[in-house]
Amino acid sequence: MSLLSPAFRDAMEGWLAHLRALDGASALTIEAYAHDVADFLAFLAEHQGGAGGVQHLARVTQSDMRAWMAAARGRGIGSRSLARKLSAVKSFARWLAEREGFDISAILAAKAPRYARSLPRPLSSDAARDVIATVPLQTRENWTGLRDAAVVTLLYGCGLRISEALSLTGRDVPLGEVLRVRGKGGRERQVPVLPAARDAVAAYLRACPYPVAPEAPLFRGVRGGGLNRRHVAQVMAAARMQLGLPASATPHALRHSFATHLLAAGGDLRAIQELLGHASLASTQVYTAVDSQRLMEIYDAAHPRARG
Repeated sequence: MSLLSPAFRDAMEGWLAHLRALDGASALTIEAYAHDVADFLAFLAEHQGGAGGVQHLARVTQSDMRAWMAAARGRGIGSRSLARKLSAVKSFARWLAEREGFDISAILAAKAPRYARSLPRPLSSDAARDVIATVPLQTRENWTGLRDAAVVTLLYGCGLRISEALSLTGRDVPLGEVLRVRGKGGRERQVPVLPAARDAVAAYLRACPYPVAPEAPLFRGVRGGGLNRRHVAQVMAAARMQLGLPASATPHALRHSFATHLLAAGGDLRAIQELLGHASLASTQVYTAVDSQRLMEIYDAAHPRARG
């Protein structure tokens, strides 16, 4: 940020405030966008010479955009990450151009690199149950084991994102048959809560040494603060090593498993979209590819000569 002019830094702060207030972007998304745009502006300042200012955006050419993307590639940035960076840059440039009244057609014309969207890698039903049974064995205290079991049960049983599970507060308990969740973009949805998830959370609360307060995090760390998502990733990693599962068996894979298993059981794609909190059906349709891929694997295993 040192290469950027004060006016440019102020513009970035205004844009980020806009994202927080109107778009409901998460703190992690805001942080990523800020880094992406700062990286682009610093490149322009060095590429065009002088401290970065609004005039640098106003005179960006297609050659400048190609040079920036080539420099990013040279630093080992992959297609997916570069596409995200370009999206952030376009968002900032569009926001600023509307206020300053300059042309950003060269920026908007830049094409994002193509990349193959990787399919989610869900766990089998048996593996998901094994993970839920093994995760609580990774900590010494009984209450922390019950806590970790409750978290992963919510991920698999309700399809929650890890951030959504860890943002629950004392106001959300005792869990009823339906849980109201605020997801990406501030979008709210209701998800049914299975008895196993209600029981897991209730068992954790009975053992938790900290009182349940409406404003306090539901899931507590050993010192009483909110549970860190890194801890969940660590106990999940330890559990998958014990079970011999692949590195793709992450906390988020439990959410993938929730969606894939619902679809395999005949779940409606639109309903699954609502349960996952996807803004677009296209995000949910990826699970149809996973389900089809799995069916083909089963078919090939049962009929090894089918391709002959």
